[in-house]
Amino acid sequence: MSSNARPVFDRSFSAFLFDMDGTIINSIPATERVWTQWALKHGLDVATFLPTMHGVRGIDTITRLGLPGIDPVAEAKDVEQAEIEDVDGIVPIPGAVAFLRALPAGRWGIVTSAPVALAHRRLAAAGIPLPTVIVTAEDVTTGKPAPDGYRLGAERLGFASADCLVFEDVPAGILAGEGAGADVVVMTATHHHPIETSHPLLTSYEGIAAEVDADGRLRLVRMAD
Repeated sequence: MSSNARPVFDRSFSAFLFDMDGTIINSIPATERVWTQWALKHGLDVATFLPTMHGVRGIDTITRLGLPGIDPVAEAKDVEQAEIEDVDGIVPIPGAVAFLRALPAGRWGIVTSAPVALAHRRLAAAGIPLPTVIVTAEDVTTGKPAPDGYRLGAERLGFASADCLVFEDVPAGILAGEGAGADVVVMTATHHHPIETSHPLLTSYEGIAAEVDADGRLRLVRMAD
């Protein structure tokens, strides 16, 4: 854990909101297998393209490219189906299952750029428990880095997004959490390179836990060695 993680351990929150891919599950190999095939099909440079598609909705990734003669909606559905069919190697981030199972029901949710069918498929493959609130690509008009998803997730839980702690792993998601007014902690378990951020960093969920304080609020704590 980064030494700058102290601020989120010094305050309490109404709820926790989690991104999915790269934050509570590692789906990078499967994701990149599918998107590599899509990129090659459309003549894109894979090495340049792949870093641009993490953490945002597939339809936004495809639309942003502006490829001639391409229907982004149809292409996004094709990619989604390929991703649903390929869950090989999808695993939870270390410690994530135990951490999430210990959270009080109704006090945490998932806000993902994945479509709902894909989100449920990947969560099941990784053995992640389902929260009462999952915000997916279909629930928002504007995806990350817009804050809409995190605002909606907090609203569905019955809290203000500014009183939530957001767990993210990529710049688009970090910007979304910031835009929602939430505190943000960055999960680095799947990072191959350092991320430039002023937010606290976590390498995994091992060694941390959530406690409910006397006021009924969630507090992130370090577990004793």
